[in-house]
Amino acid sequence: MIEDDRPAPRHRRPQGTGDEAVTAAGRMTEALETTECARGHLYSFHQLTGRADGQLDEAVAFLRAAGQDELADRVSQELVGRNVLTGRWTFQLVEEYDDGYYRAFRRLEEEVRGRLVEGRRHVYEAEMKERRRTHGLPHHTAVPGGNEAAGEPRDGR
Repeated sequence: MIEDDRPAPRHRRPQGTGDEAVTAAGRMTEALETTECARGHLYSFHQLTGRADGQLDEAVAFLRAAGQDELADRVSQELVGRNVLTGRWTFQLVEEYDDGYYRAFRRLEEEVRGRLVEGRRHVYEAEMKERRRTHGLPHHTAVPGGNEAAGEPRDGR
C-alpha cells in the first residue's frame, strides 16, 4: 500500500476553491472532450470522403470496361473531385473547424481552468475517483507506484 495514497498534487483542488468552481471547470473540460470526439469524427469524415472519391476512379474504369461510357463520364464529371459543400473539400472544413470553433473552445477551456483551478487538469475527475475507489485495496490506489506517488510522472514532466 502507498503511504500517502492521495491524488497527485497536480490533480488536487487548489486551497480555497469551492465545489462550484471545480464542477464548472470539470464540465468545461468534459465539453472539450466531447468536442475532441466530434473533431475525430470530422477527421474520419474527411478521410472517408477522400477515400470514397479515390475509389470512384476504379468504379469509372469498371464502368468503361463494362461499356458504360456515358455513366462513366457522368460519374467522372459530376462526382469525382466534387466539393462536399459550396466551394469546399473536406480538408477546408477541417481547417475552418480547427482554426475557428475548435481553437476558441480549447482557449476558453484553458482560461476557465486557469481562473478556477490554477490551470490544473482533471481536478473534478480526481475527486470523483477518490469518492468511488475503495481506499486501501490493490488496484484502487490514487496514483501509480514509485515516484509517481509523489505526483510526478516517471519521465519527470
